[in-house]
Amino acid sequence: MPDIRLTEEEIRYATLFESITGVTPIDVVIDNEYSRIIFVVQKNQAALAVGKGGSNVKMLRNIVGKDVEIVEAGESPEELIKNSLYPAKVIMVKVTKAPSGSKVAITTVAPEDKGIAIGKNGRNIARAKTLAKRYFDIEKIILA
Repeated sequence: MPDIRLTEEEIRYATLFESITGVTPIDVVIDNEYSRIIFVVQKNQAALAVGKGGSNVKMLRNIVGKDVEIVEAGESPEELIKNSLYPAKVIMVKVTKAPSGSKVAITTVAPEDKGIAIGKNGRNIARAKTLAKRYFDIEKIILA
């Protein structure tokens, strides 16, 4: 895991998130391009953080005025990419090096879930790319 330092703004969001969900996020990513805040939580904490029927997410969304997305952390790049593309069914993730030396994750999803993996205007695949870059220095995710 890289040493990630949160900004004051991210710390404020983390505190708010924790006060509403009871879950301490391990990371907060403010994604202005898609007007959202991505919270990374420990394994098996996403359901608790989301709340019954998404109640916590709805409350947070109303308070911050942005979309709120919750992703479970992953110990490996494969696990993190799978988690960040949820609910798309990821069959396989293979991390390889491009000729340039940068890391690339070739990700296979169930054919019927390709649209879910990409998301509206590419927002889901962008979330996976952001987190894969932040944690494992992966430059690119290719959906196969």
